[in-house]
Amino acid sequence: MRLLIQRVKRASVRVDGQITGEIEQGILALVGIAATDTMREIEWMSNKLTKLRIFADADGKMNCSLADVQGGILLVSQFTLYADAEKGLRPSYIGAAPPQIAEPLYEQMLAHLRATSGLRVEAGIFGAMMDVELINDGPVTIWLEREA
Repeated sequence: MRLLIQRVKRASVRVDGQITGEIEQGILALVGIAATDTMREIEWMSNKLTKLRIFADADGKMNCSLADVQGGILLVSQFTLYADAEKGLRPSYIGAAPPQIAEPLYEQMLAHLRATSGLRVEAGIFGAMMDVELINDGPVTIWLEREA
């Protein structure tokens, strides 16, 4: 599983012009899922996502977690995080899980975050063409990867 995490002042996702998810301060997490991912990766990533200390404390140091600042999470599926462009000019996505595997895992991650984080968790729509808008705060962008 791969997550591209962006600390945001606000973020939203639209499908066909309709907002499907939006947050104020928090994290926009683009998630790529591999065929070998399991609940173990979901739990590990969810824990990291909510507890990474990337928000400023009273002294302006990145010392607070998403849970500390009661920020939101906007989770957006993005199979292109598994793009391999090493050979040729057209990326290969063979490392990404096929939709029949990825979609249930994405939905499990959403459910897990909603059940365990105590935070507002919003989402895009799996497999849809989405317009994602954000104001990156910092900017702070972090790549997380955990392979099964």
